[in-house]
Amino acid sequence: MTQQVLVIGPSWVGDMILAQSMFKLLKQQRPDTVIDVAAPDWTLPLLQRMPEVRAGIALPFKRGKLDLMARIRIGRELKAKGYDQAILLTNSFKSAIVPFCAGIPRRTGFRGEMRYGLLNDMRPMDKAVLPRTVDRFIALGLDAGQPVPPALPEPALMTFRDSALAALARLGYAAPQAPVLALCPGAEYGAAKRWPAEYFAQTAQWALHQGWEVWLFGSNKDAEITRQINQLTGDRCLDLGGKTTLVEALDLMALARAVITNDSGLMHVAAALGLPQLALFGSSDPYHTPPMSARAEIMYLQLSCSPCFKRECPLGHLKCLRDMTSAMVIQRLEALLAT
Repeated sequence: MTQQVLVIGPSWVGDMILAQSMFKLLKQQRPDTVIDVAAPDWTLPLLQRMPEVRAGIALPFKRGKLDLMARIRIGRELKAKGYDQAILLTNSFKSAIVPFCAGIPRRTGFRGEMRYGLLNDMRPMDKAVLPRTVDRFIALGLDAGQPVPPALPEPALMTFRDSALAALARLGYAAPQAPVLALCPGAEYGAAKRWPAEYFAQTAQWALHQGWEVWLFGSNKDAEITRQINQLTGDRCLDLGGKTTLVEALDLMALARAVITNDSGLMHVAAALGLPQLALFGSSDPYHTPPMSARAEIMYLQLSCSPCFKRECPLGHLKCLRDMTSAMVIQRLEALLAT
């Protein structure tokens, strides 16, 4: 019997990719399940690349705003869909209003912001049992009390080479003629998650000397960093910072031979493409939101002051990333590519 599930999805790109593991598990356990995902509109293009999802539903709410009447209205509009279950991957009180107003009979989520009444399948959050974000998402897709399986399905996004080549043509470039090293130097959370730009540039110089092409990826907010890295290499990289949509970046990155990223949304994109990848961690915890890929390797110095989870280094030295030299990363990359 077909079951329709509405997932209230996360706001971050990386978390939305991690949520695909839960979508996959739902389809494995109940192949007839139909999954729709309601989330902020900037995450919806990712859902178009997840075959497990039937439709994305844009939630127009501003971050941190209650927007009570709008949530009630959207919930009532969704009532006609006849969903059997709602799964809330978010923990806020306000995110539970839409599925409640949609009259969805089973509304599953963690207790979060005391959502008694709005949820009727409420789960306690035990961070010791569910240490990773992906574990928490998976747990909500299981029946209460069912343990998270030791092996989880990995995210896997669809890509289209023709779309990548069209994006390159739009920017005035041809298909790559050499192996591509993708560098993702941004991290929206803050500077304490960003490996220094000069280290990225040194790594790019090494790859260019090896005959590779180097492509710099990032959003509009990362454009200054990618521009700086490109200048340090004598403008020999393809600077894509702020010049592509998210799905164009996805298709373009799929052409790469390897990827080096900070802990960012693009780290999870690279993992979902199954590319050889080095993920560089500084102020954040690699055991909480690691890239979900067997081909991804984590670099983390495990200093006594990390993870601090701060946006800026509270000690002013950023040793967790500055002590991770470009020579160390290049050596690790060479070893990764040799396997």
